[in-house]
Amino acid sequence: MEKTTLYLECYSGISGDMTVAALLDLGATEENLRKTLAQLPLTGYEVRIGRTQKSGLDACDFDVILEGDAHAEELGGHSHVHSHEHGTYIHTHEHRTWRDIEQMLDKADLKPRVLELSKQMFQIIADAEGKVHGRPAEAVHFHEVGAVDSIVDIVAAAVCLDNLDITEVIVPFLCEGKGTVRCQHGILPVPVPAVTNIIEAHSIPVKITEVSGELVTPTGAAIVA
Repeated sequence: MEKTTLYLECYSGISGDMTVAALLDLGATEENLRKTLAQLPLTGYEVRIGRTQKSGLDACDFDVILEGDAHAEELGGHSHVHSHEHGTYIHTHEHRTWRDIEQMLDKADLKPRVLELSKQMFQIIADAEGKVHGRPAEAVHFHEVGAVDSIVDIVAAAVCLDNLDITEVIVPFLCEGKGTVRCQHGILPVPVPAVTNIIEAHSIPVKITEVSGELVTPTGAAIVA
């Protein structure tokens, strides 16, 4: 059986939206992606897909824009369960547990492989966050803002991987920044604890760069894992 291999060079780190944008540029279709995301019982967001210039090069841009938020543009480009980059903008006390999200995914009419990949990625994040907070994975609470962003990013990545019929993924190593990042829990070191736990649990090679700040998000690390 012929394999379709995806090779990821993550010199600039990896996040959910970065991955989805790259996969769309590789040929995954926007129509299929939007059709699948519409099957999720989620509201309060929109997906924006367009073109952007990065270092003078044309590239796809994928954003999850959260509705009713004055900082939607800042929130849309990141994929964090606990919204590390934008924790100060969280404006709701609603939470979802991993079990709530799992049930949501089960109720959506997703293709079997998309469902399997989505649940695997979220389980990886739940395990990592559970270790951070000292509680079972199924009891981890995802803040509503971060949860919507992450659910869309993760399902979108799974949809695109399935759409391209990717059977093998090669990631030689991840590049991460250094320093600290401010989040709702205070100031955390980079890599943030959830990313560190994913890297450790799945033996992912990492190179720490001279970049000040976070390059690898928990969602990005979970996609690699």
